[in-house]
Amino acid sequence: MKTKPVIKNIKQIGDSRLFTIQQLSLEFSNGQTAEYERIKAKAGKAVMIAAVTQQQEILLVREYAAGTERYELQLPKGIVEPGEETLVAANRELSEETGYAADSLKILQTMRVSPGYFDHQTDLVLATGLYENKLETGDEPEALEVVKYPLADIESLLQREDFSESRSIAGVLLVMREMGI
Repeated sequence: MKTKPVIKNIKQIGDSRLFTIQQLSLEFSNGQTAEYERIKAKAGKAVMIAAVTQQQEILLVREYAAGTERYELQLPKGIVEPGEETLVAANRELSEETGYAADSLKILQTMRVSPGYFDHQTDLVLATGLYENKLETGDEPEALEVVKYPLADIESLLQREDFSESRSIAGVLLVMREMGI
């Protein structure tokens, strides 16, 4: 295994409400130096919930995405609050965003998006045994549209232009593997 580069200097070059951007001066084991930039999330980890109904439908939400400037269909997700357990956060976010909670929750995978420059992780949680439970404590500026999508028709979901968020795609595929579909 290679020796990790030595960080010689870290300089903050940007800051927002959600992220800090840092420039790292690195020295590699072969003597080469390089400048890298990374984004450090100010929030802790996130949860993404793959909630499956008894009718074998997965719950998705349609939410505005500022990055693409359009509404995207995706799995419900949110931040794990300080001191909050991952599964508790998953059930809270599920209730806030979809109006359902789950009797059974299981962490399937920890995922990272663009680890080359982004330091953030998302735990994918499988939620089953769903029941109605709407929480009004969410932070969304508008009500989210909840879409129940049949697992038997996942191929068509994967072809939709508005279903492009990489964690959601990976999450759906991991759920299908977990459920033997």
